This record gives sequence, structure tokens and C-alpha cells, in this order.
Amino acid sequence: MTDTPATSFVPADELGAFCAALLQQGGLGAEHARTTADVFVWAARRGIDSHGIARVPAYLELLAKGIANAAPDLRFTSTTPAAAVLDADRAPGPVALSAAADEAVRRARGTGIASVGVRGTVHTGAIGYYVSRIAEQGLVGLGFVAGMPNMGYTGVKGAAVATSPLAVAVPARDHAPLLLDMATATVALGRIKQARANGTPLPPGAAATADGTPTTDPELAVMPLPLGGAKGSGMSLAFEVLTSVLVGAPIFAAFHSDDPQGRRHRQNALLIAVDPAAFGSADAFVADVDATLGTLKGLPVADGADGVYYPGERSAALAEQRGASGIPVAPKVRRELTESAARLGVEVPTALR
Repeated sequence: MTDTPATSFVPADELGAFCAALLQQGGLGAEHARTTADVFVWAARRGIDSHGIARVPAYLELLAKGIANAAPDLRFTSTTPAAAVLDADRAPGPVALSAAADEAVRRARGTGIASVGVRGTVHTGAIGYYVSRIAEQGLVGLGFVAGMPNMGYTGVKGAAVATSPLAVAVPARDHAPLLLDMATATVALGRIKQARANGTPLPPGAAATADGTPTTDPELAVMPLPLGGAKGSGMSLAFEVLTSVLVGAPIFAAFHSDDPQGRRHRQNALLIAVDPAAFGSADAFVADVDATLGTLKGLPVADGADGVYYPGERSAALAEQRGASGIPVAPKVRRELTESAARLGVEVPTALR
């Protein structure tokens, strides 16, 4: 009988430095490597493991294949103070969207509300990070992303639209910020893969075969179905228009055309920052947000529920917990990270050895 490999618990700062070193050896500059690692560690602390440090090997592959540009020329263009477009030049998503979030905040300070479209990035990562980055500055953050079609659309045979996510972050004073971060799919692609590996059935209406036939068999499932049917697929299409089409880089139409370049991996995004001070008192706003969240949490708890929670509350609590106890790294992820470290000549933290 062999022992099952144990999960490692690694301090967030050590894990971040390790991931940054891997990414830098993989080709990114020091600043961009650190920025990308910060996004992964943020997601891992909050329990968003599908977008956490497990993504590092995939990003190293994107860099090695030239799909992601290790030295992008990020350029902002603008014709009005309240809006800009960032040409990401195939930069990793964390690099491009972090820059876009900061630019949106800077502009919103003067205009009250500002938006930055991101054109031609590569895998945006956890978009909750970028709107949270905006909320940390006392502004409301909204984000939309469009990517390669990999999800069904109501009435269409086969994959039609992307599992395009949206995120909203609202600052508060005494509570953790409200953070809504969701995809337009019923389940993530990662969950389908996990069910396949575990041999467990998928929930009804969550996934489909290649021709769009719903299935609960993970061996037959190749794509998720939209959340709420026509509602989820309609939202995904709307996000394609609000991001890709808006910045002059359509994905959907090109993907379904005869042009082979239409299926080249890329993503687009739109980040919006709203300054509460432009609508009245910023202090009164966060106080009222606190009152709203407090009222919600004071409502009667339904039978069988363990409490009343607002979006982002539990993940913020988990981030505090993992900040104190360390971030769990599953055996498979640990193996992939240490193998990457051996190949790139990066020292592995003691907790991962």
C-alpha cells in the first residue's frame, strides 16, 4: 500500500515569489512576471483554484509557443478623457488588464466614470482581481471579457459563443467589498475535466456533446451549456459586442468564418471604473453599502442554510485564512510546478519539496 501524496501549504509571499521566478525564467520581464504571479496568488488565496497557481505551467507553455508575447508593446490610445483602448500586443492577461484597471481609475478620478477596452490579450485570468483592484482605490469596478467560442448557444448546433465572464466589485467601509465574479456558463470547462478524471456524472443541463446534445456523461461532454439557457448565451454575445467589437477586434465573426486566423487564440476585455464621489458623497456611499450588506446578513436564515452571504464574502474570509495558514497546493500542481522549476533552474520553496 502506498501513501497518498499530501497537499502542501505554502506562505502566499513565498508562493508568489516562486511563481514570479518561474514566469521570469519563462521569458517575462521581472515586473510583468510579478504582476502575473500576483493575480494567480490572489485567486489561489480566495479558493479560485482553476485560475490560481495551477495556471503557471499553462502560461509557461503559452510563452514558449509564442502565443503570449513575453515583451509586449502596451499602447493606450484615446480620443476622449473618459475612455481609452489598450492594444495589448498579445500580453498575458494579468499584465494587460492590471494596466487597464489602473488607467481606468486614473481617468475616472477626473471624469467620474471611465472605461478602458483591452484588445488582443491572452487569457485574462480571474477578472475579479482587476475589478477588486479598482475597488481598493474606493471606486466601483466592472469588467467584461470575451474569448474563443467554447460554449453552446441556445438553438445552435455545436460550440458557438465563449464562456465570457463578468465581474463587479463595490467598496465598503466595515465589510469586505462586494465581489460578483461569474461566467456565463453553467459549469466551467475545468469542472468537466475534473468530472471526467473522477468518473462522476455532471449535473443535468450543464454540459453537451460536440453537436450540442446535453449529456451528464463526462466522457462525452466537450463543452459547457450557457447559464440559464438563452439568458447566458445572450449575455455572452452581448459581452462580445461590448468588448471585441467595440475595440475593433471581433472574435465571434472571425471564429465562424473561413479565415484560419479566426481561430488564433486571443481575448478582449472592457473595464469600467465609477467614482462614487461624482454622484454625491463617497463616504455616504460606502456607509450605505455597509448598511445594505448588513441588512442582507440580518435577514432570517432559511432552513438548511448555514448563513446569509453576499457575493465575495466567503472568498474574502478564505483569503484571510489562507493568508495565515498558507495556500494549499495539490500534489498534481506541486509536481507540475517543481518539474517546471527543474527545467528552468528555479529554486523550489522548502514547503513544496
